[in-house]
Amino acid sequence: MSDAAFVTSWSGGKDSALAFHRARRAGGQPLALLNVLDETGTRTRSHGLRPEVLRAQADALGVPLWTANASWASYEAEFTALLTRAARAGTSTAVFGDIDLQAHRDWEEQVCAAAGIMPALPLWLEPRRALVDELLGSGFRALIVAVREDALPAALLGRELDSALVQEIEAHGADACGENGEYHTALVDSPDFTHPLTLRPGPLGVHHTGEGPLRVATLDLVPR
Repeated sequence: MSDAAFVTSWSGGKDSALAFHRARRAGGQPLALLNVLDETGTRTRSHGLRPEVLRAQADALGVPLWTANASWASYEAEFTALLTRAARAGTSTAVFGDIDLQAHRDWEEQVCAAAGIMPALPLWLEPRRALVDELLGSGFRALIVAVREDALPAALLGRELDSALVQEIEAHGADACGENGEYHTALVDSPDFTHPLTLRPGPLGVHHTGEGPLRVATLDLVPR
C-alpha cells in the first residue's frame, strides 16, 4: 500500500483488525477507524458493541475513531459521509475486512465511488480457515460477542477464540471464520495494540442487524 494514508471500516472484530494489520504492514499510514452506531449511539450497528469498547481499541492502536449514528435505512448515507470526510482529509483508500461475499464487495465499491475513494480488501478470496489460523498464530485475541442462534449456541458468548473453539464452531456446522454471520468478535489484543483490553461479559440480549437478530453478550470495559 506504500506510504499512502488509509481509513479502515472498523467493526471492532477480528477480520477488520487483520485487514488493518496487513494494510499497515504494507506501509500504509492509518488516518482513522470508521464505524456506524445505532440511532442512539449506544451500540455498533454490525456487532452490537458499546462505543467505549471501540474507543479503547482505537486508543490501543493510536488511531482516531470516527463514528456516525444511523438507522439501517440511513446507514449507507452516513457511512458514505464518513468516507467523504476521509477523502477531504487527503485519504484515497478505505480498507475493508470482507473475505469473499461479492454482495459486500459490491456495496463497498459503490459507497467508495460515491465518496471519491478507492476500496482495498487485503483478505479478499483467501481461505477462511487459513485466515483464522493466521490470526490466532499472530497474537490476535478476540472474544465471541454475538452469535446467530440458528447457527451457534449462546453458550459460546464471551469465550475467547482459540483453536479448540474454532473446532467447536466447525463441529456445529458453522464457518470457522464466521463470514456468513454465524458469529462476531470483539478484539482485545493484536500485534498493533500498545496494550491489551480487558472486557468482562455482562448480560445477554438481542441485537437486530440488517440480516436478522443476533444473540449478544454485553461486554463491559474494565479500566486499566
